[in-house]
Amino acid sequence: MSGTTIGLIMGVVMMSMLALRVQIGIAMFLTGAIGYIWVSGLDPLLAYLKNAPYGRFSLYDLSVVPLFLLMGQFATHGGLSRALFKAGNAFIGHWKGGMAMAGVASCAGFGAICGSSLATAATMSHVVLPELKRHQYKPSLATGSLAAGGTLGILIPPSVPLVIYAILAEQNIAKLFLAAFVPGILAAIGYMLVIAIVCRVDAAAGGPGSPKHSWAERLRTVIDTWPVLLIFLVVIGGIYGGLFTPTEAAAVGALATGIAAWRSGGLKGRGFMECIYGTATGTGMMFLILLGADTLNSFMALSQLPAEAAAWVQEMGFGPFTVLFAIILIYLVLGCVMDSLSMILLTVPIFLPIILGMDYWGLGMEEKAIWFGMVALVVMEVGLITPPVGMNVYIINGVAKDVPMATIFRGVLPFLASDIIRIFLLVFFPSISLVALWAVS
Repeated sequence: MSGTTIGLIMGVVMMSMLALRVQIGIAMFLTGAIGYIWVSGLDPLLAYLKNAPYGRFSLYDLSVVPLFLLMGQFATHGGLSRALFKAGNAFIGHWKGGMAMAGVASCAGFGAICGSSLATAATMSHVVLPELKRHQYKPSLATGSLAAGGTLGILIPPSVPLVIYAILAEQNIAKLFLAAFVPGILAAIGYMLVIAIVCRVDAAAGGPGSPKHSWAERLRTVIDTWPVLLIFLVVIGGIYGGLFTPTEAAAVGALATGIAAWRSGGLKGRGFMECIYGTATGTGMMFLILLGADTLNSFMALSQLPAEAAAWVQEMGFGPFTVLFAIILIYLVLGCVMDSLSMILLTVPIFLPIILGMDYWGLGMEEKAIWFGMVALVVMEVGLITPPVGMNVYIINGVAKDVPMATIFRGVLPFLASDIIRIFLLVFFPSISLVALWAVS
């Protein structure tokens, strides 16, 4: 039996394990290990496992992951989310649907110091949902806007999935962060436009709105957000000002966020240990997935399946955009059963060489890798709010227990339309994700 056939069989086995709700890291590791033994034998697998995990986990760039996770934990416990929402609400809360728009804007701000969509959705929902409910927003709009707004956590830098993509694609982390700014801002604006349209189509969806604030009150709320602004400027400004590497910036950001959380009283009692425990749990989960993905990808390389797939695509003569939209469709399907990090680890080693081997708008290799990363990440965002998994939807449902899942999924539909439009814009106008790079080069 050929290696390619074995690769296809093990691919089916892995998807079957996922359907049976086996944890993704374990499913990938078992698939890779069994396939490795099938192709090469047990001794080569043991020789691989003796060195490869240490080589991966000791990679310096990966140390940025627990640091950004710790930064997100401190931000969650430090009450920074409430200050962000108050500032957004002071400026636009009196608009029709303005309070929900402020919720999206505060999700974007929180994502800039968190890097996790699930943490963004969980934290902001506790702050914003009670206010939306008090101001008589329809449950579908209130929950749908926060589920969608939470996805900004993995797009607006710093972003943990972007770090993992940079490592897999062998790209500069700072350049990927820079490329994500414009798509992230477009996402936030798109979601706010959706809220405005929904509130005009259904006058009762947005509630009566909050009173208009004076400029003095608005200024006070902005001043209250100074820890967020300072942390963001230190981390992002330090990277692009040449003061820090991304890893050093993550360490400085974690320290600054920890100080802000301590000043606000968020680390009292068990607060600090909860931050450490949450960071350790998240890091362990990510590293398990990373080990499983490395083992699976090593087996796939032995089976020659990725190379055969790339050669088959070229032989069939499919156009570049036919291939790209097929990949996007696969991501949309995978997003229904898999989280974004797992999708990156599973698919980038297979899809990226195919994309790099084709011509898109005359882009260079580095530009194609960065552009594809932005397109892939935006598509993965969609998976966070699509059924049947939709992790952000489950997070919101855990907070709004009185709102049925069907209502929340119905509420995210208009935001999915905004995501689809944004995907097409990124595909056909790559300058959206590359303009920031060109501006500084």
